[in-house]
Amino acid sequence: MRPGGWKTSFGIRLLLFVLLGLLFYIAVDSRVIPQTFNVQLGAVSEKTIYATEQYQNAIETEKVKEEAARRVQPVYSILSMKNEQLVEAIIAKLRQINADDQLAAADKVNVFRSVFPTMYNDHAEMLYGSIKSSDPANEPLLNEVKAALRDQQYRIPEEVYFKLPRLSKEDLDAMEPVAIDVVGRLMSDQLLNAQTARARVAELVNTSTLTKNTTREMVQEIARFVITPNKFANQKGTEEERAKARENTKPVYINKGDVLIHKGELVTEETYERLKAMDLLKEKVSYLPQLGLIVLSGLLVLSLFMFIRQSEQPIRTGNVQLLMLVLIYVLNVAGMKIVALGQNLEYSNIGYLAPVALGAMLITILIGMPIALISSVIFAILASIIYNQGSVSLFDFRYGLPALVVCLTSIFAIQRAHQRASILKAGIMVSLFGSITIVALIFLDNIYSRTEIILAFAFSVSSGLLTAVLVIGLMPFFEVAFGILSPLKLVELSNPNHPLLRKLLTETPGTYHHSVMVGNLSEAAAESVGANGLLCRVGSYYHDIGKTKRPSYFIENQTNIENPHDSIEPSLSKSIIVAHARDGVEMLKEHNMPKPIRDIAEQHHGTTLLKFFYFKAKKLQQEGEEPIPEEEYRYPGPKAQSKEAAIIGIADGVEAAVRSLRNPSIEQIDTMVRKIIKERLDDGQFNECDLTLKDLETIAKTLNETLLGIFHSRIEYPADTPAASTDAKEAKQA
Repeated sequence: MRPGGWKTSFGIRLLLFVLLGLLFYIAVDSRVIPQTFNVQLGAVSEKTIYATEQYQNAIETEKVKEEAARRVQPVYSILSMKNEQLVEAIIAKLRQINADDQLAAADKVNVFRSVFPTMYNDHAEMLYGSIKSSDPANEPLLNEVKAALRDQQYRIPEEVYFKLPRLSKEDLDAMEPVAIDVVGRLMSDQLLNAQTARARVAELVNTSTLTKNTTREMVQEIARFVITPNKFANQKGTEEERAKARENTKPVYINKGDVLIHKGELVTEETYERLKAMDLLKEKVSYLPQLGLIVLSGLLVLSLFMFIRQSEQPIRTGNVQLLMLVLIYVLNVAGMKIVALGQNLEYSNIGYLAPVALGAMLITILIGMPIALISSVIFAILASIIYNQGSVSLFDFRYGLPALVVCLTSIFAIQRAHQRASILKAGIMVSLFGSITIVALIFLDNIYSRTEIILAFAFSVSSGLLTAVLVIGLMPFFEVAFGILSPLKLVELSNPNHPLLRKLLTETPGTYHHSVMVGNLSEAAAESVGANGLLCRVGSYYHDIGKTKRPSYFIENQTNIENPHDSIEPSLSKSIIVAHARDGVEMLKEHNMPKPIRDIAEQHHGTTLLKFFYFKAKKLQQEGEEPIPEEEYRYPGPKAQSKEAAIIGIADGVEAAVRSLRNPSIEQIDTMVRKIIKERLDDGQFNECDLTLKDLETIAKTLNETLLGIFHSRIEYPADTPAASTDAKEAKQA
């Protein structure tokens, strides 16, 4: 194991990434790889088996459809028979035959016997032709009409044929309108059976204008002969309606979580087929889903690894931060899985309640925004699988898209948060944008009921608030367990009412003012090179807290008193000055201050040389004595291990040096800043942090600009040249 123990161990790092992959696999394996059972047809089931997803019960669905089809009433077609035309044709034929004097009465009787059926058949054929032309494909209706006209044809009594030749032209003229009227009136009704209409013929004829018994009798017989059914069973139409009824019948579903078979119950063929259709039988083992899930988990881990590799945060090499990331993933996935249990209770939209943004928000605050962005994508993918219900594809965008939106919203809402209240505001933003996304999806889908819409909206709003509550509750745990200095914690530590800062202000006001000035300088310098400006500012407040043990030995606190160092040995002065770093670390530990703050207090001087006391000691050294080694008058270190500690060290030296100048000029400030940076660079004080020469140049410029603002009213501007005069005017205007 490399120096640094498990915190930098490659083996531990590899193990953590493997655990992440295992977490992804476990999170979705129940959705991708359903449980199977060893069930035999005709045997007794050893377990109670539940439906793993919503499944259409084909047998019950078919029964319901057939029942709906049976309830459909037969469809009838009402045809226009045009029987009045047949009446006119019969009366015309009677006129023609009766007017023929060459035919004997007996011959006329024989003609009538053949004419009436022929005319009936001709009229029927004409009707068949019209049916064929209007609906050629409806052969069943045509057959139904033929059968009805054939079976319900009226048979004229034999004696009627002997009476027909006796009818005169006047009789036929009187009979025709009455016969047409009677037939028209009776055929206006829907007649499935012609006999019902024929029974009313006598009543209508007897109330007509006809006075002769013979004509009334002949009209009755002609009307009965002409009347036919006009309502026919339409088999094709009936089948179409039954087909529509089957089609409109909703399928019968077995819902997720319903019992398919109870323990000890006999496995019937229907149950066996149902289990087979839901892929719950161990008929053949396929490892392809497992392989696919392993590959998917590996891809998710690889994508996360690549983002971590490109990150400039400590997680790039530190296992502590990686362990914290794994723990955040575990908490987020656990929350998602717990909420998913509600889907088995028929709350299909409960997935919107999941605090998916919890992980994204914690990662943004504790680790960094880039890792939070890729994590948001991963959380969205997991949500689209975990909450998938009945979707054809593996991923259900109805949950994946809202999860991505709330995660991204939480990142941008919380990235610059410096107060705990900001977390609650971010939670409200999550609720708002999550609800908007869900409403948009509902409008697009347009299949939700009002109850489902209300529940989805309520779940979404609750999710944002639940996320905020969880983040606020979990933040102290991560800050203490992992020694994390979040922006929120830093802001709390910068409160002037903190006991150490109050002690610094009341006992060493000079040091307090110095620390505030160093904080302003270091924050600006840190932000110019991408370091943590807030950490520099707060760390500066505490970097000289050790001076409170012997405040009078430090020049900024020596107001109207003699300098005690003038009367003591240089070695003792050195010990007192050097001790303030060690004393500060001890005081910070006593108040449980985070390690980054303690490190700044310990490292801000590095191993620099106390030149004044070193040269004083050399001056007091007697001739012949061994030379005093520089190491005795150096700070014990360690050297700055981070950009922030190095920047505070520079700002500390610059502030003290510039403060010693009575009326500093721009050139003096610039010379002083660059001299201090160069001396520390030449002394190797930046060898153990990752500040580059370019960073040092940027820091120098930023410190000059900041000091220019601080000492604006005191800076003397050279007036020897017009150019210098112009520069002075511009600076004053700024």
